[in-house]
Amino acid sequence: MASDTVLIVTIVKKGWGDKVMEASMNAGAEGGTVLFGRGVGIHEHKKILGIPIEPEKEIVFSVTPAGLVDAILEEIGKAAELEKPGAGLAFVVPVEKVAGIVHLVQENGHSHTGNP
Repeated sequence: MASDTVLIVTIVKKGWGDKVMEASMNAGAEGGTVLFGRGVGIHEHKKILGIPIEPEKEIVFSVTPAGLVDAILEEIGKAAELEKPGAGLAFVVPVEKVAGIVHLVQENGHSHTGNP
């Protein structure tokens, strides 16, 4: 059974995760998780005294109903300035099944995933 739930993944520079979280929640997301990581893109080849620096990143995961994706991505894009090179990226992954999102259960006893 296909789910109408998706995972929005946003990868931004260190310090921008809170902005992404706030923007996504303003657009209807119920919350999210911020992880720390590191990575390199074509716009991130920086060195200090000849030593390459691995840029620190914040990765924001938000599980949300598919119907909110466009609004959430639009707000994330604005807040994280994703139109600028090297600012970050956001993408959506379909979620086949999900458990533990009790707060999304509707009054009729069914979740947004289509499962009871």
